[in-house]
Amino acid sequence: MVHEVLPGAPAGVLTLELSGLPDDAHAERFAAWIAGRHRRTHLVLEGRGPGRHTLRLLPGTPTPPTPDTPVTPNPPATAPAQPAPAPLRPGLLADLLGPGPAAGDPVALTGYQRELLLDCAARPPGRGGELEQVYWNWSGPLDRDRFRAAWQSLSARESVLRAAFDWTALPRLVLHPRATVDITHHHTRTATAWQDLLEADRRRGLDPARPPLLRLSVLEGHPAQPARILLTCHRALLDEHAVHLLLREFYRAYLAGGRLPGGERRPDLRDHARWLARQDSTGARELWTRTAPPARPATAAGRPGPGTGQSGAGRLRRRLGAPHSSRLRSWAADRGAGESSALHAAWALLLYRAAARTGPLRVTFAVRLHGRDTALPGAAGLPGPPAGPLPLTVRVDPAAPLGELLHQVRDALLDLAAYPWVSADLIRAWTGRPGPAAPLAESAVSFTAPAELPPAVSADLAARGVTAGPPRTAGTATALPVTVGARHENDGALLLDAVYDRARLTDADASALLAQCTALLRDLPGLTGPHCTVGRALDLLAGTDPPAMAPRPPAPRPPAPDTLRPGEPSAGVLCLLAAPGVTPGAYALFARRHRGPERIVVLECQGPPYTAVPAALAALRGPGGRLVLGGCGPGAGAAYALARLLADAGGAAVGVVMTGLAGPGESADALARGLAALPARRP
Repeated sequence: MVHEVLPGAPAGVLTLELSGLPDDAHAERFAAWIAGRHRRTHLVLEGRGPGRHTLRLLPGTPTPPTPDTPVTPNPPATAPAQPAPAPLRPGLLADLLGPGPAAGDPVALTGYQRELLLDCAARPPGRGGELEQVYWNWSGPLDRDRFRAAWQSLSARESVLRAAFDWTALPRLVLHPRATVDITHHHTRTATAWQDLLEADRRRGLDPARPPLLRLSVLEGHPAQPARILLTCHRALLDEHAVHLLLREFYRAYLAGGRLPGGERRPDLRDHARWLARQDSTGARELWTRTAPPARPATAAGRPGPGTGQSGAGRLRRRLGAPHSSRLRSWAADRGAGESSALHAAWALLLYRAAARTGPLRVTFAVRLHGRDTALPGAAGLPGPPAGPLPLTVRVDPAAPLGELLHQVRDALLDLAAYPWVSADLIRAWTGRPGPAAPLAESAVSFTAPAELPPAVSADLAARGVTAGPPRTAGTATALPVTVGARHENDGALLLDAVYDRARLTDADASALLAQCTALLRDLPGLTGPHCTVGRALDLLAGTDPPAMAPRPPAPRPPAPDTLRPGEPSAGVLCLLAAPGVTPGAYALFARRHRGPERIVVLECQGPPYTAVPAALAALRGPGGRLVLGGCGPGAGAAYALARLLADAGGAAVGVVMTGLAGPGESADALARGLAALPARRP
């Protein structure tokens, strides 16, 4: 799709040259689908020859065209005057370049999904914290055919298992009619087989554009030993809580011979997205305006230290025995709080100590709400979409009663639970904070309720000689320096799992941090006096050194273009926008095939706002030179947005070449067709 943005022209003046629709019949069906989804936009489609069409976007709310509406062949050169069209909104651009009506109606992303996908796109596969790994033991006979059929039946029931992300111009979800769950069986008896499988599975990653974003690996060893099943999913669609819900349905299907009774679950992701769009944000905005983290909160879990010289994600586990866990639960209950509030209060004490301050101080860390948007009927059993971590800020005052800190944490969590759909990008927008480069928190703490099967399901499995162990997380890497998750063991013990960034915390410092947290949970119940203060709780850590924490990496430099092809000095510049989600290798292949005189450069562009990019583009154009912006998928959306910024700033016309997403060869061919269709240079 090609468009030329003219200086001073209204943003809505849109005449688009389309290449690639094979004939008029396909073009008519495509235009009818676009008009049906964007009823405020009137479309005029004109044929220009085989595979070439002109699409004019006009305002108004006319009757949408049907597939029988004919394409106007070769209209006269002088067309009647038309009113100013509607602007090319992101959703409309995504539909024009997207997979089309065959893939079904797309679903808008939540703010947490957008942030997670952008963060993961900048990291190697399997290293961006996008994977959730959950495992459990299976004792007894395993019917492979029934196992596979049960998961396939679950895929037909749950739309989340047929969903994938479409990066075309606007990141969103597309629900596919069918998806086959990948199940792999491994046979080994080596002692390191399990760890090898975990690491290989993480490195493999998941392609967010291909459903389902879930797979299973079954590790079978000695016949007398239980099999271990690893479920890997994408955290932008499913979290541990969602996996627990899916497992309940899987066991029902397995016991029913591999087929779930009933049809597709409703409500599903589509219903949740519609419900979310109707929510009034007034109350949430007022809450976060009042309780947002301060401008410079204490967020670090350690005192400033040197670089670690390490990399990758580290994993640790500590165990608080059942007697100590029971004492902690009773101690918190006597003060009107839960065990999770005790864990959050202990973490707040560790952040206060790391700040090396005296007197009252506000500390901030992130928490996860594992429930669902229960105001939507039926949402409690809906697997996905996950809720993102939300910053929780409390005031730690050594002179204040310890019970007051527990109540602060408890009440803050209750406030957050009223608006679980809020995301970090909304909080930044409401409070005027900078973008993701300045995180709201540097650690996260979560408390997961036990995952227990209904007694009837456990009994039916036992009747078949099968015992399914409780699901456990394998420790998922996150974008934060440290994440701690707590859960109960079957014997009542409290298990603490930590995942940390080894570039920020050394293995020794991370071990000390988790050991200090465990010690606080063990010793807090000993503080029973009526005048027990926060300062006395901090004294429990006397004799231990706070861990050290390396500083955050410096912010990335403003983007600079990389030259793919020198070109001729007077021929103009074609700048391709490399945004997260662009097909790897497409731009390099296009540059190798191109035979024109243009200089071809590629510019990294992580997403809006594009404040640092226009200056780099203005330098590219040079005096009197022609500039063409282009991109595939999300790069196309960036190209159009930047062309509008340059046009608003004045200067020469900017051509835009926009294509959808496909393989490297198809994407390179589409760019070539678009460049050939670009109007000749204006004098």
